[in-house]
Amino acid sequence: MAERPISPHLFDGARLHWRWGPHMLVSILHRVSGDGFALIGLPVLLWWLGALASGPDAYETFASVMTSIPGYVVLVGLSWAFFNHLCSGIRHFVLDMGAGFEIHVNKTWSVISMVAGVVLTAAFWAALLL
Repeated sequence: MAERPISPHLFDGARLHWRWGPHMLVSILHRVSGDGFALIGLPVLLWWLGALASGPDAYETFASVMTSIPGYVVLVGLSWAFFNHLCSGIRHFVLDMGAGFEIHVNKTWSVISMVAGVVLTAAFWAALLL
């Protein structure tokens, strides 16, 4: 009798049917970074555009908030979200073409995607600040 498939979160008595891996984390981070753009990036963008249109006093307020420590945290977070979303989006694009489904290749490219997002963010801010 053939074994019937069961849901991956269920036990078959002794073990789970899946293990946590970097390919799962990069997928979650892709969603998180996309949501970060929608929930944080869009209001910051609209505030910046409104400040530009409202004149020097409004823009000075925006600039002073964004150049404070919390402002830099938001901007660094948004730049990480951009680079992480970009790298994992490229990974997903390659997967959509049908390549990289072997588990070791998928895990390797998942780690590379996450590391590249951090490295690109650091390089971007190093170029801005130095």
